[in-house]
Amino acid sequence: MRTKTAVTALAVLGLGLTTGCGAADMTKQTSPFAGAQGAKTVTLSVQSWVGAQSNVAVAQYILEHELGYRVDTVQVDEIPAWDALSQGRVDAILEDWGHPDQQKRYVQDKRTITAAGGLGVTGHIGWFVPTYLAKQHPDITDWKNLNKYEGLFHTAESGGKGQLMDGSPSYVTNDKALVNNLKLNYQVVFAGSEAAQITQMKQFAKAKKPFLTYWYSPQWLFKKIPMTEVKLPAYKEGCDADTAKITCAYPKTPLQKYLNTDFAHHGGKAARFLKNFKWTTEDQNEVSLMIADQKMDPQDAAKKWVDSHRSTWKAWLS
Repeated sequence: MRTKTAVTALAVLGLGLTTGCGAADMTKQTSPFAGAQGAKTVTLSVQSWVGAQSNVAVAQYILEHELGYRVDTVQVDEIPAWDALSQGRVDAILEDWGHPDQQKRYVQDKRTITAAGGLGVTGHIGWFVPTYLAKQHPDITDWKNLNKYEGLFHTAESGGKGQLMDGSPSYVTNDKALVNNLKLNYQVVFAGSEAAQITQMKQFAKAKKPFLTYWYSPQWLFKKIPMTEVKLPAYKEGCDADTAKITCAYPKTPLQKYLNTDFAHHGGKAARFLKNFKWTTEDQNEVSLMIADQKMDPQDAAKKWVDSHRSTWKAWLS
């Protein structure tokens, strides 16, 4: 959604998931099924955004209904998820948006985590305005003109400046530094979660009000609220090395999967299946739309997708 980081974690049994803050601390908690010897069990880490929930819903459904595994899921934010994966408290992360420091620590140095290949989806963070606003003011999609229009984005929370809406404060965001370094008269205001951010965007869109928001793809909401990206200074390799001085756009990030190393070596059909799991942005958005917009139970959404995409997932079992 995002190159993100994490502060808190929430344990969730099954996939009756919501986006939002959690209460449990994964550094002190483990699934009773993770690393169970001799049992066909798998524990999957679930990030709080709906795209990640869609990955897990489909993987869980196939693991249970096609391969005969018991699947446990734990919702845990990104950095604690790496720690839990390294220690075997979860077996797999199916959507990572890029944490090179964690990758070096656990994959390259400690070798307690094994890279499991790409998810097949490329993620991108950016700043977006609703397309109806971009049609009214075509030059608003260039960051150099944002100060010209900052009055359109004043809210009660933005302190006399234009509001740049962000989601969860646990996501990695360069937005405060970008606003400062690009000398923009804007205030970053956190909605609190992906769900809260979506609610606010829907309210603005229903009233055809202006808004400027940190957002990301893949994301099902684009199908409901067409949005146009604001062009920030072009991303170049290394331009985000010092986040305090950053003045460039976010990169495009091929999303990756990771397995606990012991599970990768000894997880049998489940590990092989998760390594093979690879689908498209369209596939993920199809399931996400059912879960988040149509309010389907995640396993019902997974079943519907599995029933209509047999040739896709059959290849994952080979």
